[in-house]
Amino acid sequence: MSIIESITLTLALVYSISLLYWSGKKWGAVAAGGLLVGSLITTLYWPLWLALVVAVICLGVANRYQNELIKGEVRSNTLRDVIQHLLALSMLLVGIQFAANAAMLKLGITPWLMRPDVGDAFLPIAGGIEIKAILTLGIWDQNHPAAAVMLTAVLLTGLLCKRAFCGWACPLGLAGEYLYKLRKRFIKRELLPPIWLDWPLRMLKYLLLGGLFYIIFTMPTASIPHYLNGNYHKIADLKMALFFITPGLVTLMGFGIILGLAAWRRQGFCRYICPYGALLGLLSFLSPFKIRRSTQHCLIESKGMNCDKCTRACPAGISVHTQAHIRSDECQACMRCVSACPKQQALHFSTRNGIKLSARGLTIMLLLLLFIVPLIAYVSGFWVSQTPTEIRMYLIQHLGSIGH
Repeated sequence: MSIIESITLTLALVYSISLLYWSGKKWGAVAAGGLLVGSLITTLYWPLWLALVVAVICLGVANRYQNELIKGEVRSNTLRDVIQHLLALSMLLVGIQFAANAAMLKLGITPWLMRPDVGDAFLPIAGGIEIKAILTLGIWDQNHPAAAVMLTAVLLTGLLCKRAFCGWACPLGLAGEYLYKLRKRFIKRELLPPIWLDWPLRMLKYLLLGGLFYIIFTMPTASIPHYLNGNYHKIADLKMALFFITPGLVTLMGFGIILGLAAWRRQGFCRYICPYGALLGLLSFLSPFKIRRSTQHCLIESKGMNCDKCTRACPAGISVHTQAHIRSDECQACMRCVSACPKQQALHFSTRNGIKLSARGLTIMLLLLLFIVPLIAYVSGFWVSQTPTEIRMYLIQHLGSIGH
């Protein structure tokens, strides 16, 4: 685990522990803290210890100058923005580290900067095949184990807290938000498609998801070990990087369409293209937590007022003010509707039996799922790639000639 990964992981977990403590869940804070310290003692990995010191110092400084943020007592919009930007910054640093490692390999230099394994999160097909190998053959891939770990962590967020990963953590969603805001500076009108076109466009991401499922499920189980040990899989991350940095004409056109959709409509990429979003959307139907509207407290029923602030705040365009429970696969649990509601008790993110999850609680759940799962995987020896540096160096020299 690289230093960037270690710092991000410990910062996220230490912050989660702080939020648990200040929300009154002191036993939860003790349990999470015990798991973190126990993992560090078990591994005796110095970057994790260094990261813990950095995380504690950062928490102390932030507690002095941003006390409300450390306690999670800021508005949900502020809390979400902070989490999303910090995670995006972390992924940017991971990308720089990955590029530096690959450049040294390409030059025939033994890298002094290690490869960040969390980059395998961008290999969803590999992660799916690895999970299939685990379930059907009982084998764990040694070349990109983090792909299966991160895919599992993200899927768990969908099962437990809807598409909160999309709304609170995804760096691509954040980039799309900035593209949309940039477009709005020049063209202020909303350019929404008609309903008859919007629905077919929304199905595109499910078609792409179906294509990924087809690749994973049609691969014969007997051929999986051969694939996982093959040269292509060993450098699948480098192949993916090459695809993005040396795009052909068709790829450039595809990128143009994606960027255009992101700028055209808010959450356009998430709504129409992203297969990850499609998968989490399907899983979100199983999530016990949903945005629920209390007609007893809502100004529409209780006061007879014509209020639709929640609907206007929703980036997905969901008609929140007309529904009792938001079951839509487009809901990203971003809490913007809850934050916009003038009546505090009218909207909440809760289960059917009334268990409510505040923005602080959602942050805790999301960070714990995204970072405790990788920590457990690392401690168990299922995180770091076992592909020797010499083999990666040799294969990157012949990257263009290696196929499936």
